[in-house]
Amino acid sequence: MFDEINNVDGTLILILDEVDHIKDDSLLYKLSRAHEDGDIIDTFFGVVGISNDLRYRENLSSKVQSSLCEKVVSFSAYDADELVEVLSQRTQVAFHEDAVGQDVISLCAAYGARNSGDARKALDLLLESGDIARSSDSDTVEIEHVEQAKDRLETDQLLEGVKNYSTHGKLTLLALITLAEDKKTPCRSRSIHKRYVKICEKEVCEPVSNRAVRDYLSELEVLGITSSETFNDGKDGGKYKKHQLRRSVSEIQGALTESLTADL
Repeated sequence: MFDEINNVDGTLILILDEVDHIKDDSLLYKLSRAHEDGDIIDTFFGVVGISNDLRYRENLSSKVQSSLCEKVVSFSAYDADELVEVLSQRTQVAFHEDAVGQDVISLCAAYGARNSGDARKALDLLLESGDIARSSDSDTVEIEHVEQAKDRLETDQLLEGVKNYSTHGKLTLLALITLAEDKKTPCRSRSIHKRYVKICEKEVCEPVSNRAVRDYLSELEVLGITSSETFNDGKDGGKYKKHQLRRSVSEIQGALTESLTADL
């Protein structure tokens, strides 16, 4: 790489997108000291690192932080209007003229804006909507195609979240699924833990505590797989939550069963 950089006449800026994926930060140390160590001779050289991880710099070794002498530039998330501009530009390149209306672009942009201004999510939705329209032999992308694409993407995200979850988190979710099938949801965490313990006995694995199951339920809610409602029965009953699935059993059961089979 240094040989290639030395072949450049003038100034070269090396841009490292998603720089937080670099596990060995000695590379950044080597780059920051390239002139001093004689690896780069005449070329003026600089590095731009891009990351969504706001705490990335804190994880760098002290010698790298000292050597980089970096300047931080922060960019705010896209709002809906900015996402409309991004999608409009991509639409001109990726679709036939008049195949995508402004209402479709605005809806995809609003979806991205709701997801922390994530342009990738908005673009994925537009792409999926186009695929659905094409498979339906439609000359244009319609609102109904966007709604179908949104449901499909959310299901894919749900299945991916289940697939990557911990084994006991999956068993906690399985307990809630079986309670839902028995028409016993919404239900409290102690009921879920009781069902979870029975599942662990069947699978011959050591169960975790009720408190750990509550933690798993909180994580499942963050993932958008479950939801809960808080109740207050006063001094006698106190505060507690009741949990239920946010999506249908059929949407997650297949992926969960397959994933648990691999785990156990």
